[in-house]
Amino acid sequence: MNDLVIMKSQKALTTSLKVAEVFSKAHRTVLDKIRNLTAQNSAVKKMFAESTYVNRKGQEQPMFYMNRDGFSLLTMGFTGEAALQFKLEYIEAFNRMDELIRNEDNLPQTPEEQLQLTMVVANRLVKRMGKVEARVDHIEKTSELSEVQRYQLLQARKKKVIEAIGGVNSNYYKETKARKVFNAFGRDFKKEFQIPRYDSLEKQYFEKAMEFTHNWYPDFVLQREIQNSNAQTSLKI
Repeated sequence: MNDLVIMKSQKALTTSLKVAEVFSKAHRTVLDKIRNLTAQNSAVKKMFAESTYVNRKGQEQPMFYMNRDGFSLLTMGFTGEAALQFKLEYIEAFNRMDELIRNEDNLPQTPEEQLQLTMVVANRLVKRMGKVEARVDHIEKTSELSEVQRYQLLQARKKKVIEAIGGVNSNYYKETKARKVFNAFGRDFKKEFQIPRYDSLEKQYFEKAMEFTHNWYPDFVLQREIQNSNAQTSLKI
């Protein structure tokens, strides 16, 4: 996460390598996107400068430098809350660098000063992004089930209860006692996950809830009641 935005030739820039790293993209994918952008419009070429870097195997590989406009254009299609926050942090870093460039008194003169400034900015961004990622993860885990997940869970519950009472053709079902089993399932489910109602379940427990539903059976007393009811035969007189 170091060197999010660097100063090169007194310009605030970032690289295709850093964009690929931070946005979890393959570098080849980022290179292809840049080349497509520059091929479509000659004005875009001014936003990017092709260069090279040496990979871990000691091989020289292509990369691009880009200014703030190039970065904004390149990442415009990257979606998601985390991606949006990364864009905002990059733009803030670009603005900070540009401000220093415009103010000659504050402009770092030596490579050591430039590196120190970059590290300060990078460390601040890393801390802020850590908080953002933790907040996004917490929101995702503690939010309630989606409509699709609720539907899947309700369908699984219905299937399991019907299975437990012996099917829709069983005596127990025909005697309209299925509600008793649904209620028993509901009590066990809410007790297991310590919730007052089904729609209070958090997303992080969805898989466990599905597993619980698939493995659930009525208690011994209710099972005997179901078995006795289904064992009865009706005589036609």
